[in-house]
Amino acid sequence: MSIKKQFLKSKPVCKVSFKLSKSQVSNASKVFLSGDFNSWNESALEMNQLKDGTFSQTIELETGREYQFRYIADGALWFNDEEADGYKSSGHGDEQNGVLSL
Repeated sequence: MSIKKQFLKSKPVCKVSFKLSKSQVSNASKVFLSGDFNSWNESALEMNQLKDGTFSQTIELETGREYQFRYIADGALWFNDEEADGYKSSGHGDEQNGVLSL
């Protein structure tokens, strides 16, 4: 798993790139990025599958905020990113959401 942040000098925005290996997504055929930045929509941000089987997605987020997020593999398996800046309770049992601090 990989999260890369590129802060833009021209505006208060950060380009955040997410990347997952094929093994990290349990050989899923589709992976989505969901979080409070897209109202937890489970199908709005489909990650792009590359030829080597990895999945990636880059989004722009406003700086000076924290965002909670998770990944969804094949519409059923929710999981976090090991490189998140932290974790917060999701409010659903023991589940936690990854946190991005920008």
